[in-house]
Amino acid sequence: MGIEIERKFLVSGDAWRQVEPTFFCQGYLSREKERTVRVRVFGNNAVLTIKGINNGAVRTEFEYPIPESDGKQLLQLCQQPLIEKHRYVVTFAGKKWEVDEFLGTNTGLVVAEIELQSEDESFELPPWVTEEVTNDVRYFNSRLSIEPYSTW
Repeated sequence: MGIEIERKFLVSGDAWRQVEPTFFCQGYLSREKERTVRVRVFGNNAVLTIKGINNGAVRTEFEYPIPESDGKQLLQLCQQPLIEKHRYVVTFAGKKWEVDEFLGTNTGLVVAEIELQSEDESFELPPWVTEEVTNDVRYFNSRLSIEPYSTW
């Protein structure tokens, strides 16, 4: 079984802008609490991801590469609106952080995620990380597609 252990934080400032971002477009075929089915297209890549219900920072996750052309067609079948964002991959204190700068109706929201090997794995917080929002459902991408940041 695939497991994802991920913690999520709000971001301030611009110190994380160390690399060129990758543009992501993603949509949801299912946004049920018990399962989300996501299609994501980025660069020349596409993936289909199935995630189970969250238990804190842990959830089941299965991700499969699909042809980019299939990903683009599947995005047209997804529930609207789609999520668009720039992703910056930043290394800090030996750990990989993914910083998502949201676009469109979620402009102004910047979130950093770190994937861990275990729930109790220690890591150092970068100075540009602020409040932890791991358990706040408003910051789930699937929720942002229903209730955009601009409407809060």
